This record gives sequence, structure tokens and C-alpha cells, in this order.
Amino acid sequence: MFSSRIQQRARQLVMYVIQPLAHAGVTPNMLTGIGLLLSIITAIVIAQGFLMIGGWLVLFAGIFDMFDGAMARIRNSATTFGAFLDSTIDRYSESIILLGFLAYALQNPGMRDMFWPFANEQSWLITLIFVSAVGSLMVSYTKARAEGLGIECKVGLLARPERVILLALGLLTNTGIWALVLLAVLSNVTAVERMLAVRRSVSRASQAETAPSSLSQSHGSNDTGTYKQRNLTNQATLNEGAEEIVHFERRSSPSRLSSIDEGISKIDS
Repeated sequence: MFSSRIQQRARQLVMYVIQPLAHAGVTPNMLTGIGLLLSIITAIVIAQGFLMIGGWLVLFAGIFDMFDGAMARIRNSATTFGAFLDSTIDRYSESIILLGFLAYALQNPGMRDMFWPFANEQSWLITLIFVSAVGSLMVSYTKARAEGLGIECKVGLLARPERVILLALGLLTNTGIWALVLLAVLSNVTAVERMLAVRRSVSRASQAETAPSSLSQSHGSNDTGTYKQRNLTNQATLNEGAEEIVHFERRSSPSRLSSIDEGISKIDS
């Protein structure tokens, strides 16, 4: 959702912030571990009902999540395992924060729903948290699976930065339940968007592969037809030439032809 220009600007600001940490010997994996610890603290704060503080912590933890990648670029120490570890810890961090929402919901039953007597605010909140968690994980999984197949998949409304900001704003403005509604809906919409994008990419790739083969087949059939037509033309030319020779022989030496005919008649008799 955010433009590439905004993302680039955010990365530049993060680079300025972490340069002192890079000179102090802090490694990217250290920052990844600290980010996970921040998520655990954030979940505990939300579970205790300190929603405003939890909102600021969600925002800070989301920004801090950019530090490890930037640190790897500054130190020129990016590794395949580091990228894998960062993505895995991100999924844990996001799930842990939603677990904090779940713990808060379990402690606050809320009012009973007038339209659904068997349900209350707590049951709706738990449902939203579950659907949000599934959608968030599917957004990340569809991207990772597509890239594993060699297909770029960055489309969608609600990537991780947008999800972090949505949750933070919901907590800071005391509209957490509406933030969860948007998160539950838009995260799953984003996952479906990515599935459709991968389907289109695969379809285009298959069409590009079949086009040359069909073109070569059409050329081959055309060549075969041309070859047959040339053979027929050559055969007709030979027949015409043979007929002309026979007519010429009949005109030039009728006595020889008559003697040949007499010899043939004697043989037949």
C-alpha cells in the first residue's frame, strides 16, 4: 500500500539511526532477537489492558523490525540464514502480539450481543483475532511460497508495515476492535490477491512457452504443403515433357514407329 518512495525514505532514516550501533559491534541477529523480545513485552502490556502504551510499543517494535536488515546492509553481512531467521521471527512476533490481544479479550467478556443472544463482545473479539492471525500468516506464506517457485509476489493492500500501523492506530485511538475488523478482512483479501497474481503469472508463463511450439508446428505444416505442391508441379511438368517427346517421335520418324508396331504385333501373334 505504501509507495516505494515512502519505503525508501523510511529505510534511509533507519540507516542513520543504526550506524552508531553498527560501529558498536551489534550484529543483525542480535537486533532480530531484541525485536522478538519487544514483541513479547508488547503482548504482555496489551494483555494487562494498557492499550495506549501497547499501541506505542507496537509501532516501535514495527520500526525496530527494519533495523536488522539495515544493519546487515551496513555491515555487508547479509546471509541466506539471516534472511530466513528474520522472516521466521517476524511471524512469531506478529503472532505473539495477537496473542496479547487474545489474552486481553479473555479477561474482558463485554456486553452480550442483542442480535446474537449466544454471543458477546468477547466471542466476537476472539473470532476477529483468529481470522486476523490466519490472514496475516497467509499474506506472508503466499509471498514466501511464490518466491520459492521463482515468482515475484509483492501485490496486495496489507503487507506487514500496513498491518503494524493499523494495529498501532487502533490501540492509540481506542478503536482496537475496528482495527481488528479491518485486519481480518483486508489481510485475507491480500492473500487472495496474491494467489490470483501468482495464477496470472503462471498463466502468462505457460502461454509464452506454448507460443513458439505452436508457431514451429504451423511452419512445419506449411513447409509440408509446399513440398507436396512442388512435387505435383514437377510431376505434371515431366508428364507434359514425355507427351511432347512422343508427339515429336511420331512426327519425325513414322516409319520407325510403324516397324516397332509391326514387331510388337508379330510378338503378340
